[in-house]
Amino acid sequence: MARSGVDRVSASRVLRTAQVLAVGSELLGTTRLDTNSLFITDKLSSLGIIVRSKTVVGDDRDTITDHCAQALARVDLVVLTGGLGPTDDDLTRDAVALVTGLPLEEDPTITETIRGRFERRGMRMPEINRRQAMVLRGATVLDNPNGTAPGQFLEHQGRVLILLPGPPRELRPMLNSLCEGSLKERTADERIYRTSLFITGRSESHVEETVQPIYSRWREETPPIETTILAAPGQVELHMILSSSNGAAATARLRAASGELAAALGRHVFSTDGRSMEDVVGTLLLERGLTISAAESCTGGLMMTRLTDIAGSSAYVLGGVVCYSNEMKRDVLKVAESDLRDHGAVSEPVAVALAEQVKSIAGADIGVSITGIAGPGGGSPQKPVGTVVIAVVDSSNVARVRTFQFIGDRAQVRFQASQAALEMVRRQLVYNDPISN
Repeated sequence: MARSGVDRVSASRVLRTAQVLAVGSELLGTTRLDTNSLFITDKLSSLGIIVRSKTVVGDDRDTITDHCAQALARVDLVVLTGGLGPTDDDLTRDAVALVTGLPLEEDPTITETIRGRFERRGMRMPEINRRQAMVLRGATVLDNPNGTAPGQFLEHQGRVLILLPGPPRELRPMLNSLCEGSLKERTADERIYRTSLFITGRSESHVEETVQPIYSRWREETPPIETTILAAPGQVELHMILSSSNGAAATARLRAASGELAAALGRHVFSTDGRSMEDVVGTLLLERGLTISAAESCTGGLMMTRLTDIAGSSAYVLGGVVCYSNEMKRDVLKVAESDLRDHGAVSEPVAVALAEQVKSIAGADIGVSITGIAGPGGGSPQKPVGTVVIAVVDSSNVARVRTFQFIGDRAQVRFQASQAALEMVRRQLVYNDPISN
């Protein structure tokens, strides 16, 4: 059996498609996430290999066997992660042996390597660790300097199977090495190129209605641009993917496509390079040499948290006030008692007063306020749950205010409110009008 890397390049098929099988019953629960698949997808994508499916499989040999067999019938490359440990429920090796019909054979070199790791820690190697030295006949062993479970690389009937350990610190160096060597050598000249647009203030269906006539044309081109629309909290995402052997041409096509969609969607597009709203707003503030402060009620400081999550935000974020109670609004931010009594805390007069006062107190160029009803209680027929009022006072002390009606649970309302507030700041900075359509 081959060792420590894959040196032979056979006449096997070019690897264009892949499936990831994440093995481990713990991944089916609520305490563990399959983050490995994201890393694997990103690495394979850089080689032009498209991951067609990701599946989480429990520690059951028959289930792993079934999913592995189905994957081999559909894609060129199957990547299995996890299930390479020494215990009885580590069944990945056994399942692949059943699928391929290849026997498992102990590799004495692996056994001694594992034994040495235990001895260096002053411990005896348990006999069950010999399971980790069982290698599929004909497979290449992938050394694991960060753990006891080696990986395996196997070509079988024109397909490729890769068995990788579950811990990310063990998996990532192995996959990096494969992507720099044997996997890269088995790919075509084509690579995958991507670009994205992020939109806010419009629903997924409104975005689709606008852009579908545009991107539908691209499906008939060669090579086609694949466009995916996704609804995310507070925004809609448009992702464009193009496979090409000509990087310059692909980049130019995607740039033109992105520009066409952005022109159709207008001011609702806030990012054309994958950056978050808080990153975009922070960059605009920094470029213009402006500072910002905020008074937040229903969001509890979420807007300022998002802004200060960006490194270097101390250059433009001066501070803020979480004014949850009416007493804080009145006593700290000097909102008039008459406004609170006559209009209520969730009202446009109060929002404007909060934004003006926090701007003045902080000495900021821009003041923002958010006041609303996040729920689940506290609503009324006149002001139902999800009612949020946001005000922005600019560097010329011009105040603009808008009332929103958000849907969703408490967390969703709070996030949408912070997103809308940041969007109003962005529009003020770019268009000098935070409430324009």
